[in-house]
Amino acid sequence: MKRRTKILTATTLAGILLTGGTALADARGWWPGPKTVRVMLPEGQSNPAIANGVALGGEVAVYQSSGLGPSALNPSAPDGTPERYTDPSLTEGAEGVTITEAQALVVLRNIRTNLEAAGVKPADVITMKAYLAKPPGAEIADYAGWNRAYRQFFANVDLKSQQVVPVPMGTSAPKPPLLVNEARPARATMEVASLAVRGWLVEVEVTATYKKR
Repeated sequence: MKRRTKILTATTLAGILLTGGTALADARGWWPGPKTVRVMLPEGQSNPAIANGVALGGEVAVYQSSGLGPSALNPSAPDGTPERYTDPSLTEGAEGVTITEAQALVVLRNIRTNLEAAGVKPADVITMKAYLAKPPGAEIADYAGWNRAYRQFFANVDLKSQQVVPVPMGTSAPKPPLLVNEARPARATMEVASLAVRGWLVEVEVTATYKKR
């Protein structure tokens, strides 16, 4: 099946336009060059949430985070409750924000801090795994809330026009994202029975690439 692809080097992970899959049809197929990061995107989409896959050359240095959860930043909520692991300042003025969404905003901000401490940025993220637990009383994990929070930090720039895409928080009208970032990680999201800390509903781990020295 013909796919639209995006070829990136380790030194220019962000800001390169899509190229047709046929342009990559050389003898090596999808085998990347030594210093290449090659991202496969869904055909015909200018603002997909995630990539279909990523290929790395053997000389690309990578950083792998541990699974990170939300910090307990809401002192008005009891210990061990999901509400405790939110930051009211992130959702101020927004309506209809779910507890999973509120936690995910904290987690993704923690991911940003973790990456920057390691010398990389959210724009350098190439893969992501997200683990969601069911909110109290819910039948399944809140995937919609997670996806809204995700767009606040990732995949919020149209790859064709390079325009920032407003994103919703809760049921509020879309606004500019908390972090402008065109990165499209190859991502997996799964529901789990529980997470390491009582009250956590979200845990995320990422892989990012270093720019060439």
